[in-house]
Amino acid sequence: MLDIKKIRENPDELRKALKDRGQEAKVVDEILKLDSEWRELRSASDELRAKKNKVTQEIALLKKEKKDAEPNIHEMHKVNAELDGLARGEAEQEGKLRCVMLTIPNIPHSSVPKGTSDADNPVIRTWGEPPKFSFKPREHWEIAPELGIMDFERGVKLAGHRFTLLRGDGAKLERAVINFFLDVHEKNGYTEIFPPLLVNEKAATGTGNLPKFADQLYYCNEDKLYLIPTAEVPVTNIYMDETVQREQLPMHFCAYTPCFRREAGEYQRDIKGYMRQHQFNKVELVHICEPKDSYDELELLTKEAELVLQLLKLPYTVTPLCTGDMGFASAKTYDINVWLPGQGKYREISSCSNCEDFQARRASIRYWDEKGKPQFVHTLNGSGIAVGRTVIAIIENYQQKDGSIVIPEALRPYMKGRDKIV
Repeated sequence: MLDIKKIRENPDELRKALKDRGQEAKVVDEILKLDSEWRELRSASDELRAKKNKVTQEIALLKKEKKDAEPNIHEMHKVNAELDGLARGEAEQEGKLRCVMLTIPNIPHSSVPKGTSDADNPVIRTWGEPPKFSFKPREHWEIAPELGIMDFERGVKLAGHRFTLLRGDGAKLERAVINFFLDVHEKNGYTEIFPPLLVNEKAATGTGNLPKFADQLYYCNEDKLYLIPTAEVPVTNIYMDETVQREQLPMHFCAYTPCFRREAGEYQRDIKGYMRQHQFNKVELVHICEPKDSYDELELLTKEAELVLQLLKLPYTVTPLCTGDMGFASAKTYDINVWLPGQGKYREISSCSNCEDFQARRASIRYWDEKGKPQFVHTLNGSGIAVGRTVIAIIENYQQKDGSIVIPEALRPYMKGRDKIV
């Protein structure tokens, strides 16, 4: 959530940010109107509280002097009644303002490139060379079923479209990738977390998933809990409604979880194969830090996600997302895109974002600064990385002419020393 004080002082900054994101800026006028009305009610309440304090003192003095205080007591009742009415109006108005504020996206950082779609995302670096084959490379949905490691039909039979059954070496490869990622990140100083896979409304609101993306979440009606779309939600909210010590910062967490997304609005995208699933595995990275450090932390986070691809020798590109393509809660995002020979193009495998204080304001996560004052932390998150898409990349980049798959050297200790899936 944005700082309402900054919007009051410079509403044009938000208007420009919304236009850069390709959104209507009229909502800024609505925010200013609601905020003005709320402040008027609060000012009236403050005046009445001051009057109440004065009358209270007068009543105490009259009673002490054994004089008639009934008129003052009657006035006190009137003030209390007015205060109750104003308090209800103030709370209602504040609720309306908060509801609108929760729908406003973050303001892009000044370094974010301007653009309207992913076509405007510049490539800032490339690592590795796409492999050359003596045959026409195939897509993972052709290779994996022949090896008996992915069963798309039975996944659909069990749960419906966008569910896949992994079998034998397919299941082992997925587990190997998860353990490999966690071990690399732990070695680099991350604290591993295994969080709840269900969260309450407050946690989902804290990271910006609610109310904006309610249609993407699986909701458990009776329990009023949401299946997590990513470990970012529970891990970022570990310190929800808390003030941490400055000495604890920065905090670096990694977490493996299954993730659940309805993929609403993605009906025609990546229908085939294992690319876009309703249930998928991911290792998430979360950083919590002081504001002054957050852009250095973004570079560190992105390099950490890149490292696992380098160790697996999978070619990739890094692109900063333009204003029209970046996520709701992000102030700046780097996408990492892995090479898929079967598709003949780079596909997203990780997004690394700095949300600045946007999530911290929603979740009320603060720290004590050097002057002993509570300030909002900055939060960052990134895939470290998407497990299923890594499996796809391994299958396609390491495919052999005979239909087998070479296991990347870095993964062999996690596959009992084997070098191939046949």
